[in-house]
This record gives sequence, C-alpha cells and structure tokens, in this order.
Amino acid sequence: MKKFNIRKVLDGLTASSSSASPQPGNRENDTIQENLQSEHFQLCKTVRHGFPYQPSAMAFDPVQKILAIGTQSGALRLFGRAGVECYCQHESGSAVIQLQFLINEGALVSALADDSIHLWNLRQKLPAVLHSLKFNRERITFLHLPFQSKWLYVGTERGNIHIVNVESFTLSGYVIMWNKAIELSSKTHPGPVVHISDNPMDEGKLLIGFECGIVVLWDLRTKKADYRYNYDEAIHSVAWHHEGKQFVCSHSDGTLTIWNIRTPAKPAQIITPHGKQPKDGKKPEPCKPILKVEYKTTRAGDPFMVLSGGLSYDTVGRRACLTVMHGKSTAVLEMDYPIVDFLTLCETPYPNDFQEPYAVVILLEKDLVVIDLAQIGYPIFENPYPLTLHESPVTCCEYFADCPAELIPAFYSVGSRQKRQGYSKKEWPVSGGNWGQGTQSYPEIIITGHADGSIKFWDASAIMLQVLYKLKTAKVFEKARSKEDKPSTDIVDEDPFAIQMLSWCPESRMLCVAGVSAHVIIYRFSKQEVTTEVVQLLEVRMPYELNDVDSPEAAGEQTPAVSTPGASSSPQTALPPVQTHPSTSSNSSDGPRDNVPCLKVRCSPLKQSPGYQVDLVVQLLWVSGEPPQQITSLALNSAYGLVVFGNSNGLAVVDYFQKTLLMNVGVQELHGSADPFQRQPRSPRKARQPSGGGGLCDANDGSNAAEDRCKSPTSGSASPCNSDEENKHQNFIDKMKSKSRRFSKTVANDFAKMSRKLSTIPDQKQDSAAERIHRRRSVPHKKRVCCIKSTAEASRSPAKSPIFRNLSAPEFYAKDSSFSRSRSSSVTSLEREAREVISSFHFSETMGRKGEAVAGPSLWVGTSQGNMLVLPLTVPPSSDLRMQQAPAVSFGGAVTRLKGGVLTMATLDSVGAPLLPPYEVWYDPNLPDEREEKDRWKRRRPATPPGGQEGAAETHYIVLCSEKQAEVLVLPSQNSVFKHNITEASFVLRADVVQMPAGSCIACFCANGHIMALSLPSLRPLLDVNYLPLTDMRIARTFCFSNLGQALYLTSPTEIQRMTYSQETCDNLQEMLCELFTPVETPEAPNRGFFKGLFGGGAQSLDREDLFGEVAAGKASRSLAQHIPGPGGMEGMKGAASGVVGELARTRMALDERGQKLGELEERTAAMMASADSFSKHAHDMMLKYKDKKWYQL
Repeated sequence: MKKFNIRKVLDGLTASSSSASPQPGNRENDTIQENLQSEHFQLCKTVRHGFPYQPSAMAFDPVQKILAIGTQSGALRLFGRAGVECYCQHESGSAVIQLQFLINEGALVSALADDSIHLWNLRQKLPAVLHSLKFNRERITFLHLPFQSKWLYVGTERGNIHIVNVESFTLSGYVIMWNKAIELSSKTHPGPVVHISDNPMDEGKLLIGFECGIVVLWDLRTKKADYRYNYDEAIHSVAWHHEGKQFVCSHSDGTLTIWNIRTPAKPAQIITPHGKQPKDGKKPEPCKPILKVEYKTTRAGDPFMVLSGGLSYDTVGRRACLTVMHGKSTAVLEMDYPIVDFLTLCETPYPNDFQEPYAVVILLEKDLVVIDLAQIGYPIFENPYPLTLHESPVTCCEYFADCPAELIPAFYSVGSRQKRQGYSKKEWPVSGGNWGQGTQSYPEIIITGHADGSIKFWDASAIMLQVLYKLKTAKVFEKARSKEDKPSTDIVDEDPFAIQMLSWCPESRMLCVAGVSAHVIIYRFSKQEVTTEVVQLLEVRMPYELNDVDSPEAAGEQTPAVSTPGASSSPQTALPPVQTHPSTSSNSSDGPRDNVPCLKVRCSPLKQSPGYQVDLVVQLLWVSGEPPQQITSLALNSAYGLVVFGNSNGLAVVDYFQKTLLMNVGVQELHGSADPFQRQPRSPRKARQPSGGGGLCDANDGSNAAEDRCKSPTSGSASPCNSDEENKHQNFIDKMKSKSRRFSKTVANDFAKMSRKLSTIPDQKQDSAAERIHRRRSVPHKKRVCCIKSTAEASRSPAKSPIFRNLSAPEFYAKDSSFSRSRSSSVTSLEREAREVISSFHFSETMGRKGEAVAGPSLWVGTSQGNMLVLPLTVPPSSDLRMQQAPAVSFGGAVTRLKGGVLTMATLDSVGAPLLPPYEVWYDPNLPDEREEKDRWKRRRPATPPGGQEGAAETHYIVLCSEKQAEVLVLPSQNSVFKHNITEASFVLRADVVQMPAGSCIACFCANGHIMALSLPSLRPLLDVNYLPLTDMRIARTFCFSNLGQALYLTSPTEIQRMTYSQETCDNLQEMLCELFTPVETPEAPNRGFFKGLFGGGAQSLDREDLFGEVAAGKASRSLAQHIPGPGGMEGMKGAASGVVGELARTRMALDERGQKLGELEERTAAMMASADSFSKHAHDMMLKYKDKKWYQL
C-alpha cells in the first residue's frame, strides 16, 4: 500500500501541473473502499456436462435406475433422471474396461486397463473410492458379480478366475485354474476369459467362456467341470436363458450357437442372422463378428435376442447396426456411430425370472441412444441430457450469469418448436437419483458456436444444462450443390460457416456473430415468423497496410487513403465493387481474385422462424488475390446501433440501423502522425510512408475513383489515385504468389508457437526469423470500398465464392498469434507475429478525450502490441434522429501501452463500481406498436453517479488487462493510478472484468494453468491458484469467466467443465449437487411355485461363504494382488456397507446388540423385583410396628 500512495501523489501532482482546471485533480486521489478480500475466493470444479469423451464401458442398476459410463481416460459419468449427472475420475487415468453395479447398494465396481479394480461409494454426493485391488501378475479381462452376492469373479488373460470379497476387497484362496477347467479338451491354451456367469437356476454352477471357443460349466462345490462345449470359432459373448437350461454364444464368424447344457457334443442350433443361406445346404458365408448378444425372455410372447455386429462382409461402408430378433421378425437398426456397448433393460433384477425387456441402451462412440422395445418400430426415447453439445465441434463459448429473468422462457418458447417428432411416448427409463436443493437461483445462459455455423443457447441455471434454442447461421448463405460449385483454388475450408466469435447483448437480445470466412451477421430476436425477400448485405474492402506491401516502385510514390472521419456509405451512393473495379472483379485464372466475398449470400427469399432473424450480413472482400483476414475482435452496442470488428488489417464500424459503414481504417491510421510509441519495423526493407493502408469510406467516392483526391490523416498530403498502378503491380503479384506458397507450408502448429513464446525473451525478437524472410505482399489500392447491395445483384456476379482453410476449429487471437490459425496461404505465422492486430473493443459512456468534463459515448480499442486507443462517438439522442442521422466517429489518439496484447477493458465509476455501457431494452421488430414505444425504454447510465456531489467533476476509471499486465487509468486525465505485472514467464489467455457479490475484480487464466483474481481498482492479488496447465488449444479457445464467480471451458471435444472461484458457491456446492442413491426396496424374488418347491425344480442357492471364505479356501497369495485403501473415508465405508452386501454383518451385530440389551433388561427386571420385595417387607414391618398404637402415641 505504501507504493500505491506514492504513485497516487505523483499522479495527482502531474495532473494538477498539466492543467489548471479543477477537472479531476482533486478527486482522483480519493480513497475507494474495496470490499472484496481473499476470503471471498475459492476455486473448485462444480459439474461436467456433455457426452463422455471416448466411452469404453457401461453398466446399469435396474433397481436404482442409474446408468454409469466409463471412458478411455479413466473417467466415470453417472446419469439418472433429467438433471441428475455426476462426474468422477480414477487417479491413474487408465481406460475403464468394465463396470459392475452392486445392485441397489449404492456402490459400483470398476475394472481398469492397468489391472486394477475399484469399489466406488455412490451414497455420497461426490462418489469416492473405498477400496482398490491391483493385480500384479495377471491381466484382468472380465468381471462378474452375481445379484445379491458379495463375491466378485475376476477373469484374467491367462484363463484363470480369481474371487474377490467386495466387502473387504481381499482375494479368496479359491482359484479356478485354466488347465483344470479344460483338462484334455484342448491341446493349446484356451486364451483369455471372455465371459463368466452363474446358472440362473443353480448358483453353484459357473459358466466360463474362453476366447478360443471353449465353454466350461464349472461346479463350484466339487471344484471340477461338469460339461465342456467346443466350437471352432472364437467367442465374444455368452448369454443365458432364464430357465438355466440353454445358453447362446456369439462368434467371430457372425454366427450364434445355442447350446443345451446337458448336450455338450454339438450346439442345438446355429444361426447366422445376416448370412446368406446357400441352397445346397452348405455352411453360410462368414460375416463380421457378433460382438455381443443378450437373450431375454417374456411371459406373453417370444424371447428377444439383441446383438451388435454380425453384418455381411459385402456391406462395405454400411454404418454400425443393432439387430433385434423377436420371434420370426428381425429388425436392423442403423446407428450414426460405431457401437461401444449395449444393455437390455428388464423389469426384474433376478436372472431366474422372466426378464420382460422394455428398452435397450446403446452406447455409441459419440452418442447415447435408448430404443423402446415395447412399441412397434422400436422408436427411440427423447434424451434429456445435454449430450448434443458436440453435434458439431464447438469453436467458441460464452458464459452469462445473472441474466434477465425473461430470457430463458423466451428462448424456451421459440426453441420448443424446433424439437424433433417421432419419439417414444414413454418416460425416459433412466430415472434414478434426486435433484440438489441449491439456493442459487439466478438465471445463467451458455452460448456455444459450432463448426457447422450453428449457435446453441443453453439454460445453465442451478448447475444443470438444457438446450433452449438452436440458430443455424449457414441458412443465410448459398450451399454448394455439387463439387463443381466449390472453389477450385488451394484455399479450401472444410467448415466455411464455422463460428469464430460472438457478441451478445442480453438486455436487447441483439446478437452479432463473426465467422471464419470473414463474415459478420447481425441478428434481432422476434417471436413472429417472417419471410425476408432480400437479405441486407454490406460488403467491406479492407486491404493490407502499406508496410505489408512490397512494391517495385520507388519509395517516393504513394497511394492515398480515404480519410474522412465520420463519413458513411449509404445504399444510394455506394456502388457495387463490380462497377468500381471492373478489371479485377473476376474469378478467372488470368487475374487475381478481387472484390469477391468468401461466401455467397442466398438470393432467394429466406423464411425465418421465431427466434433470431437476420438483420444484416457484412462480408469482407478479397483484395488482389489475397483472401480477407479472419476477424480477431468483435463488439456490439444496442443503444448506439453499432457493431465494430477488427483484424490484422484494421477495424470497421458498422451502423446496423442504417446499414452503412461508418469507418474503415487501418491500424497505423488509428495511431496517426502523433504516434508516441516506437514500433519495430515490419520488414528489413526500407520504411515507406503509410498510404493506401486504409481510411474512412466517403459517401461521395463511388463513381470516378480514378480522379478523386483524398487526404490521409497520417501524412496530410494528397496524391492522385491512378488505376494504372494496379496494372503496374500485376506482374509483381504473380511472382510473389509462387514464393508465398512455400512459406505457407512452413506454418508451425499452435503448440510450437506457444512453447516458443514461453521460452523466448521479448527483447530477442529483434533478430527474429520474420526479419529474414521475404513476405508476400499485396498491392496498395485507391480506397477502401464498401457497398450495400441486394443478393440478387450479388448472384449475377460470375465470381465463385472462395473460402479459406481452417485446419480444425478457429482460434481466438492471442499475442504473437499463438492461438490463431493460418489466415490464408499467403500469411505465415512469422508475419502475423510482426503485424499489429486489433485484439479487443469496449463501448463505454465516459470521458473519451483527455481533459473532457462530460461523459459521452466512446469506443476503446486494444491491439496485439499492447496499444490502447480511443474513438469518441457522437450519437443522435433520439431514435427518430438516429434513423435519419448516422453516428460520427472521430479519432481520440493513443492512451497508453501495455506489455502484451490487450485482452479486455472495462469502465468504473467514481466509487469503483462497474460502469456498464448503455443498452436498448428488447422490443419485437416485427410488431410496429413495440417499435414506436422503444424510445422510452432505452436505458442509459445516469448523468451523476450515485453518491456523487452535484457540480463536482465526474471521475471514471478505465481498466485494462493485457497478456502481461493490468492497468487502471483515471479519466479524464488518463493518468495511470494502478499497474500490476500479472506474469513474466507465461501469458494471460483469457481475462474478464466480472462482478462478485461483494464487488468487482479482474479474473485471469494464464497459459501456465494459474487462475488469478485482482481487485478493482487497486489491482490487489486476491486469488492465485495453479489449476489447469494448458494442454490443449481447445481450453484456450473456450475458457471464459462470468459474473458471480462462475467459469467454464471445454475440457474435451464433447464435454464442458464448469467451475467456480467463489467461496460462497463452494460452501453451498454440497447442497446444489444431485443425489445418486435413493432408498428403494428390492423387488421380491420370484415365487418358486408349489410343485417346484416340492420336487426341487426351483433355483438352488449357494452359501458362497462356506466355499470362498478364509476357513474353507485359505488365504490367497500376497504377491498376486495388492490391496489399496481408498480415500472414501469412514463415512463412505459405512454407507457402502449399509446395503445387502453388509446385511449379514449388520444382522450379526444387531443380534449381538439385541442379546446384550435383553441381558441388561433381565438384570434390570431382577433388580426391580428385589427392590419391590424389599419395599414390601419394609412396609409390612412398619404396619406391624404402628398397628396397636393410638394417634396420640405416634
């Protein structure tokens, strides 16, 4: 704090000496009370949403109705009813190969690829491992846990079977060795154990399936095999008939063999479900392996046989299928993705009763499907979980906490019309668990942008996630009907409609989207369906800056920039690029592509459903064979009616009310001639005077461009704009094209750039490779051209719509372009490191000019070189004037410079509270009555902040955060009052100014995994936790903070991880989490019937304790497996032992307690009887003593 006071005094002296007016000098040193302290922060994960990435195993509890899914990374996802989800992770990270529920016990056994098994306690909200057992000498291949048993059978790769007590997680001395199981039935090793199950009618008979094709029925009591069944094809799975007299095996040749247990010589029936039956009676042609089969019976009809695989080999390219055989009918259900596993859900958990299957859960590689077996056609159930997150790869993410309450109902009303039809009418069968009883009630919305151009709005309130509404931005553009329609150039993108970034105003519901094809779409929200005859289109030409142009001409020759501040281009005055540049507006191979957008806007009428509807499309154009640069920053303000976007060429300000371009200026022109900062040269060639790099589009510059004279704000000189210059440069461009293709192939990937950035000292960039490589240049052009034209005119252009390459999902821009993809074939990664790029915007109503006393609209601009500039705005006060008069944009100059690229900006009022930009309350644009009333609902910040003194000069603070530093400036003096170095060895990936219940702060996520929070305005460190080292570019692209201590990121291509950095939320997390286990009575066992009980035809039980216990079987070898106590704790152990598995121990304990209590009661009764006898004796003695005495003798 001592350092802070000295700086404040010096800044106050500087401000008072530079200006004699009493504007801010006497108030900027006022002490601001900050309520946020370190105690308000704590970091923890809350919940994970989405489809489990790379699933590998599945299990279902038929009593608790809970579904468990394991993944190849060792994760466990548990699902119940809608909103009941849980995530937990094995510490080893090994793949889950099998899962087994302890049915109705609140426990789960998992087997991993590292030959370990684990017991999970599900009776607590955060499941924990109670016990682990690590096998040392054998590989685990199969698990089987009989219903209501505490003994787990473990099959191994050597063909042996070990038995584990799940209560103590210790091995039994009872072992079934493979050589004793097969004896002389095979001369070779039978292979791994692929199946274990007990006979439904006799628990003492164990069916063991070996991979080679041998099945053994083992008698547990006599410790020998009863029957052995041989087949010459490998076995994949085995399933019992519930009567225990038959079982079916699936084989690698696509056949099913049905065996009678008392006839081991040959199978009773051989079925090839998808094989062609030859007429001569020969064996059918082999098919693909049947990976799994399940055999389920019903009381009233034929049994069901469900299997995966087994298709004929001639079905090349056919998708994975699930086959349902019921009686004489066979249904083949095609799946969108390969099948990982499936389970048939039945009414009873008892294997010796009619199963009565009602659904099949199918786990696919990227989806979870449940089909209804009870309805004709086997319809699927509507999935209540947010598993469609990855329907198209997520390319960007935004998180909005504490949104207006009416948003979620509005999105739900328009999104409910988008739901598919044809689902099963029954309720979702996975219905276990209970919701949490959280106190968090504020609405939260997550917006995800996807590679196919779609945008999804999710309700994220109360740590749940449900899709509300889906917007398809690709509908605005024409789609290629054939391969001939696609661009034939080498600049090709698999996802031309992918969402790059978005800007959303929750209050006005205005949405602005930027795509990878250098397009911006502005949407309005309406509850009415409309048909748009012509989509409004605004085309913007943003050439390269002059320093990026390598011209063979002398340095003295210049081409000017159009530089009229505040000028606009209207639909009446702007001409199409085809008329402005007739010589270069073709897409032929003779000349470079010019004045052509990357995508073609559809020219037919567009039917727009209720929801978000297109208001304006803005497209950047090709310039002399160079594709437009991808958009790196985007902002929208609904009160001003402005959208601003920027890239490596400059920025453009669009008025979406009047559909005009207000400003189109290059980065250097933003600085102007009074640029106080010395930037590194962009190339080893001679420096050139800036010209032609950009400017402001003049409304009167559409017709005779060759004769116009324009003045540049940087040079102040005028020079003619001759169209012959383009012809002079044509041969030079062709030469440079061939060179640039070699450079484009050397673009490093994102991780290489990141590691170079982390290890390179910034001062050593002077001798970088960028200064030793000739870069591809583009020709300076006469002016920046914008035009608004109908899509009908655009469709008449003979040019095809080129698109440019994006290797996967587009990346947000960060410093040195560490997280930006290759923009085009002509721009290498080294070029982008040297080019200054627009990195962030911030609309604010504050003092934009230095020394200005009255707050007004302004736009603050941050660049990748750490420069921050301000553009004051002049906005008409009323909507009537606003529709007639466009806002004016002027230059305010550079304000300050930070280390690293500017990531975020915010404005604070005089008391340090966030000063939010004004907004316009939503109105339906298709209802005229609401449109007329909108003015009185326009919300603006009050002129005097609360608590301010009348007549006193207003003081604001501007907060800046870059990749290295954070700084707070006081306005209007623009003096720095606080500065903090966030990191030296790393860099900040994402920073947001967020509001907490006790105040506001800056939340930062660094590439080294640290999450930090800084107080405002003093920038005191409040939180610094090493949370998540950057291991994937996906995290950097999707990490975002929100208000009230919420944050999220895409932890895998299919999953969103939500987290909190709020102490209050962490304290209430237990209440908010769902409960997986609910007390449910186990269904009654099936009735054996009179005759079965009389003649012994029912199921025979087995006392496994007598066979597998330490007394009968002895102890297992200590070197075989190692027992590892889990971190579940005593509470979890008590919970796990409270089910049927611990019933025996509890019963014994209860009996002991009861006996002890009865003994105590007997002793108490005897004592009471003795006391009564004594009392009676004393009473009798007293009576005899006083019997003959008078009252006066007493």
